Amino acid sequence: MTDFRLKPDPSKVQQSQSGQISAPVTDILRSPNGRRDRQALFGDALTILEDSGGWSYVQLSKDQYCGYVATTTIAPLTHATHFVSVPATHAYLEPDLKSPDQVSLSFNSKLTALGQHNGFTETALGFIPSQHLKPVGQFSSDLGEIAQLFLGTPYLWGGNSRWGIDCSGLVQAACLACDILCPGDSDQQMALLGDAVALKSDFRRNDLIFWKGHVAIVMESNLLIHANAQKMAVSFEPITDAIERIAKTDGPVLSHKRLPPSKAS
Repeated sequence: MTDFRLKPDPSKVQQSQSGQISAPVTDILRSPNGRRDRQALFGDALTILEDSGGWSYVQLSKDQYCGYVATTTIAPLTHATHFVSVPATHAYLEPDLKSPDQVSLSFNSKLTALGQHNGFTETALGFIPSQHLKPVGQFSSDLGEIAQLFLGTPYLWGGNSRWGIDCSGLVQAACLACDILCPGDSDQQMALLGDAVALKSDFRRNDLIFWKGHVAIVMESNLLIHANAQKMAVSFEPITDAIERIAKTDGPVLSHKRLPPSKAS
């Protein structure tokens, strides 16, 4: 059975072309006007496989995820030079923090720098505080540190941004920031990420714990971080408490994975 998330439907593939997301965040839908499966951020590169009736069937470059996005949220592909390295930032009309803000951008949005002015980086969207950006290709080495940037972010099914994120979105944001290729959904992540560790083994920082339909990142031997529906937010939780609580609704832990050291270590 073809996994629609990773393999384009051959019946929908026309002559492909490259592009990128031009909205701060946009939903990736199962079908035109359908349910949200994931989200894409400003600057996410993609391949347009079909255009029809205001909808584009695309495949994202970062994780090969397939789905529909509104055609109005796609622009020609540009060479990104920087990414947003803080939870969120603003693009201002002028290189002045008192000038009108034009748009808000989430962590890992990608931009092209056009110049530097008084501590601001000029982009096509406006002027962004330079301390909120890092050069593309500059990676982190600690998943937990990245995940912690999202503490308090509201839980959103299929979310991938500071304004709403789910468990697998949080893991993907952390992994990509650490130069670890990572699919979009927790079942894919459980299948493809890291090496299996015995379920009764000690938990180490940056290990991943998987349940049916859920994933969390280990922060300490008995502390994890996850986007969860109980708090409706990204939050810390003792591992023993999480295992006991989730077992009552979704069953036991299915897998404990350990990732290789980040290339940025």
